Amino acid sequence: MTPAPDVTGYFDQDTNTISYIVADPQSGTAAIIDPVLGFSQRDGRTSTAAADRLLAEIDARGLHLAWILETHAHADHLTAAHHIHERTGAPIVIGRHIGDVQRIFAPLFAASDVVPDGSAFSRLVDEGDSLSLGELTIGVMHTPGHTPACVTYRIGDAAFVGDTLFQPDYGTARADFPGGDAATLYRSIRKIFALPAETRIFTCHDYPTGDRSEPEWESTVAKQRAANIHVHDGVSEADFVAMRSARDKGLAAPQLVLPALQVNIRAGELPPPDPDGRRYLRIPLDTI
Repeated sequence: MTPAPDVTGYFDQDTNTISYIVADPQSGTAAIIDPVLGFSQRDGRTSTAAADRLLAEIDARGLHLAWILETHAHADHLTAAHHIHERTGAPIVIGRHIGDVQRIFAPLFAASDVVPDGSAFSRLVDEGDSLSLGELTIGVMHTPGHTPACVTYRIGDAAFVGDTLFQPDYGTARADFPGGDAATLYRSIRKIFALPAETRIFTCHDYPTGDRSEPEWESTVAKQRAANIHVHDGVSEADFVAMRSARDKGLAAPQLVLPALQVNIRAGELPPPDPDGRRYLRIPLDTI
């Protein structure tokens, strides 16, 4: 029987992001997946409240934080990985192809401090790699398409798919970011669909549809294969690519894409201070 980790999701209302605490019930060893750093565009203020809530929960449950796992470099929220790393010493993990993402976006923000080799992160992982989580194992699947560096983390009977899939009634991630590709996304999804039918699928975002008012973030491979509105069984790669390409043309850029990417390619560390001692985010004009 496949072991089942304890999974607790935390929904961030401002960004529709779900962060997770995943724990091995035998040893109390835990990982945090996709933590959120609050950011106000109105006044440029950051907040660690959501991340501190995760840390308080870990302390309250007597867990040992072993890993901070990023499914990809997010374009819709800032990551709190660096803050949590500084508080706990837990290493920050991301897919090895993050260097490809850094090479694309560091020049956009004149981020000369970013070395495009992933070295801003503690550990880079790729297809077939594994990490220990107490008595459990974190398996890595490379699932690109939304971005080149997207990975899915398999922990026992659970799979954390980032933005590759959403809830079945909402569909799939966009594939029009630089380095994204709809055909590659389709193949990554089919790889996820090849997991056992009872595998629990946990998504990074949810956008409640007209049929429901409350956010959800858990489904199964079986439910996704049967009911995902974009990519259920029977949808061909050609049909998916045509749908995804047409849909992406009508999507606006994520609201936080410019602040998020320049922080997230730095593993959540804010840009280095200018000579005046202040840190600044760059907003390139007329470029996206």
